[in-house]
Amino acid sequence: MSKNNVIGLEGRDASIDPLSELLLRLLERFVERYRKTAPKLASWAEEALPEGFTVFSLPPSHRRRLRTTNLVERLNEEIRRRTRVARLFPNEASCLRLVSAVLMEIAEDWQTAEKRYVTFGD
Repeated sequence: MSKNNVIGLEGRDASIDPLSELLLRLLERFVERYRKTAPKLASWAEEALPEGFTVFSLPPSHRRRLRTTNLVERLNEEIRRRTRVARLFPNEASCLRLVSAVLMEIAEDWQTAEKRYVTFGD
């Protein structure tokens, strides 16, 4: 089994019960296993993965929606579409104003839509 396959399998194992001590033990084991062969990976995992595991504190219905990047990709696509019309901005502040206005408009649409992507009343 290649190193990448082992890393992928261990990542899946860690998602079994992320709110328990099991997660911390699996992370420690992973870091120790790769500290010598892949030190950058081990230090990154030790620093970044605990932050990433916070998604497991959300309800399962939210996790199902947030596990893909579709929402972010659609948001970036809309920003690109709106900024492409202006093409040239006189300064950074004018670009920021346009992007902020687009994001505010989308946020309002999300809050007032009949069908919501993620509902927090669960």
